[in-house]
Amino acid sequence: MTLTEEKSALVRLLLDTQVLLFGDFTLKSGRKSPYFFNLAAINSGAGISALGDAYARCIVDSKVQFSCVFGPAYKGIPIAVATAEALARAGHDVGWAFNRKEAKAHGEGGVFVGSDVQGRIVLVDDVLTAGTAVREAAALIFAAKAELAAIFITMDRQEIVDSGTGLTAVQTLQAELGIPVKSLLNLQDVIRYLDLNAHHDNYPRALIDQLKRYQAAHCAL
Repeated sequence: MTLTEEKSALVRLLLDTQVLLFGDFTLKSGRKSPYFFNLAAINSGAGISALGDAYARCIVDSKVQFSCVFGPAYKGIPIAVATAEALARAGHDVGWAFNRKEAKAHGEGGVFVGSDVQGRIVLVDDVLTAGTAVREAAALIFAAKAELAAIFITMDRQEIVDSGTGLTAVQTLQAELGIPVKSLLNLQDVIRYLDLNAHHDNYPRALIDQLKRYQAAHCAL
């Protein structure tokens, strides 16, 4: 059972910043979940810098060609800026942009802030649940006559959202848009990390077993 150093470091970051919490949570769907994911808990310079580095590595490794990193308002905004900064440090200087929730009629106007939204765009966001924010952002990118090259998210919960097809939210969006949707981590990575570090970090076996039961009941394995 192995886990890359990069993925281990990212899971550790999410745990240390309390992005990943364990307990009894009710999701928007009404489903009870043994864990909760809130990327907004990363609210320091060091934390967002580390996250940007992780996104940049994943994007570079994907070998996708693009000229701008786009983050949907609101949670995608700091991710886009941190990712673009990390990419620049790695020798890939590209633009960053995000959308306004409401179009601005005065000043520079428009629905976008930042770099010109044109050419090939990569979109970054936190986690896909219903995918509403990502779909809205994709529609704006298409309306601007730009090309959406790929979508990158922090974590894929791997939960099946369509019992008829057995597809997850990531798989559904990928099929709908016809582009790659890549995640830095998925639930299996988290479980693998906990398995490997249960004794060192004092994660009880009962918690790990609960996550595995949840995965077996609701997720694509």
